Amino acid sequence: MTLKLYRPGPDGLEPAPDANQDYRTRLRSRRWHLPALRNPEAEPITAVGGVALFGALAVLTFVILLLGYGIGFWH
Repeated sequence: MTLKLYRPGPDGLEPAPDANQDYRTRLRSRRWHLPALRNPEAEPITAVGGVALFGALAVLTFVILLLGYGIGFWH
């Protein structure tokens, strides 16, 4: 059983024309088309700055591990 929308016409109630035959467009919700949100507190970082930051963290972690094993902290 299907529910059809009937609209008033000159000869009485008429079924609404099925303009779009693609079922996928009927499954999409308007909620998924949100505008882009701005974050004024975030400052963008360059790719070089990001690589330098994570590279420095990796080197610092490596040095801490070497010192920890060197002095026998992690035995």
